[in-house]
Amino acid sequence: MCLQAGLSLASIGLAAAFAFSTWEHALPAHAVTPEQLLFLEAWRAVDRAYVDKSFNGQSWFRLRERYMKEEAMNSTKETYAAIRKALATLDDPFTRFLEPTQYAALRRGTAGSVTGVGLEVGFDTKTSGSGNSLVVITPSAGGPAERAGIEPRDGVVAINDRQTQGLSLYEAGDLLQGTEGSEVTLTVRKHGQDTTKQLTLVREKINFNPVSSQLCSGASSSTISDGAGEAAASSSGSGKVGYIRVATFSKQTAENARNAIQKLKSEGADRFVLDVRNNGGGLFPAGVDVARMWLDSGEIVLIADSQGVRDSYEADGGALDATSPLSVLVNRGTASASEVLAGALKDNGRARIVGERTFGKGLIQTIVELSDGSGVAVTVARYQTPAGTDINKVGIQPDVTLGPDTMPPADGPGFCKFVASADAPQLFGPVRSKASVAADLVVSTR
Repeated sequence: MCLQAGLSLASIGLAAAFAFSTWEHALPAHAVTPEQLLFLEAWRAVDRAYVDKSFNGQSWFRLRERYMKEEAMNSTKETYAAIRKALATLDDPFTRFLEPTQYAALRRGTAGSVTGVGLEVGFDTKTSGSGNSLVVITPSAGGPAERAGIEPRDGVVAINDRQTQGLSLYEAGDLLQGTEGSEVTLTVRKHGQDTTKQLTLVREKINFNPVSSQLCSGASSSTISDGAGEAAASSSGSGKVGYIRVATFSKQTAENARNAIQKLKSEGADRFVLDVRNNGGGLFPAGVDVARMWLDSGEIVLIADSQGVRDSYEADGGALDATSPLSVLVNRGTASASEVLAGALKDNGRARIVGERTFGKGLIQTIVELSDGSGVAVTVARYQTPAGTDINKVGIQPDVTLGPDTMPPADGPGFCKFVASADAPQLFGPVRSKASVAADLVVSTR
């Protein structure tokens, strides 16, 4: 899973699909302290919008009354602790409290900038089977981490003396972020080495591009062979593969992805690889917009709450490329809006999904700003793919399974070198029809 360092999204990377809102709060008329008012704001945010109206099998009203009587709320610190304790009773890791600095970082991150050290980090699924080894996906060009010599695939063992083993990406992001000019100490293990070293970096504002691309010429015949599938083109194409990596879904993602597709097509790309490995999500509308770039028609995602399907998003007929062979690279770090994208392209028979089963983060959060600048992320709905698959805790099953050892690097030059190899796996091939996907779903639900 990936997380821009200093960005509490996601990614785990678990990045949720976020909407931001502020509400007016009708509060009890009897005298309460400012700290209790803040607690009641958070309580009301959940009461109004939470997807599970049983509130994990408890009376949410009685919880409010009990906490108002029994929980200490004499300071901001105590109030924040009470809010976190109340949210924990929901047993939902994505409904969570954000302190003002965390909330501000989240807002900056979805706008395309963070205050951190310029790292995109994720979980190394090759180690110990737990996926809990934090590794560098790529450093931001010119950022503090790159200037310090940190490179892709280096391991991050500790952040400020706290071991990263077992941390979620949310927690790692909270440790990496901070005020501009503050310091953070990373314990780093260079890729392929056993020794570690400590690096003290100064946080700064990082403007990151969520989309990178590369034209790969000279791809091996085994990689670009199309077989005989619905979306397959003739194998007499140019062999120019357009590689597009989407690291997160921010406000800039759709525009940057559009520019990347158009540029690669103008350079002669006749097939594409869309890489959303370790992309934990971000802004849900951006994921829908990118899906529309590859689909002329069809549903993209269904939105369901406790009452059933309440909304759907469809292609709008404005696809940039609805026919060229397309492969989508996924892994267990692919979550949320990335799974929406992969599920839409798979269920519509548009792309071949290659890699590992995705994370299974099919929940939507809205972020409610509280009066002191803090916020509450509240799960309000869940995703279903066009074929009706509930993504949450299930994920997207790839058409072709590749383990970490056989997957290509997650950077343009490395990917191009990989696909030029004669023994590179076949990335393009037959794409399953909508009818086939729907038939499998019917069988699996009997």
